[in-house]
Amino acid sequence: MRKVNRLQDRWQNAVFSLIGLLIVVADQFSKAWIRTNLPEGRSLFETGFFRITHVHNTGAAFGLFPDQSFALAIIALISIIAIIVYVFVIYRYFPLPRMMLGKVALGMVFGGTLGNLIDRLRFGRVTDFIDFGFWPAFNIADSAVTVGVIIFAYSLLRLARAEKC
Repeated sequence: MRKVNRLQDRWQNAVFSLIGLLIVVADQFSKAWIRTNLPEGRSLFETGFFRITHVHNTGAAFGLFPDQSFALAIIALISIIAIIVYVFVIYRYFPLPRMMLGKVALGMVFGGTLGNLIDRLRFGRVTDFIDFGFWPAFNIADSAVTVGVIIFAYSLLRLARAEKC
């Protein structure tokens, strides 16, 4: 039985790592393309309420906490370390990360956090470009963190309901 759990743990850790890597790669390539091909403040195209607009953000997601890039980089670094320790060490003692959905969610949060941390360390700010006009511009990393947190919360609710039954 323990051998099956080890194989399952390895598979889920591989999924976590692959999702995190894919998000970082997609995020960094998209931001590099925007920085190279679209002057800051310019839009690529507009279709109704959606456009691709090159903007920089020195704050958190959605423009919160402007000009706090250094503090946000420290928080991101601490978060990344906490996620790694949780996924690869603490999961043995707490069953939640063994749920595949939890590992997928944590991989998304990890990849998104790392993607924005790379920007903060390289440029002192984050490149955003997905713009709906009525909402602050964001990027792939921001999306991954947001969706990952929502999925993680859902997996916690699912686990809590399962334990009640």
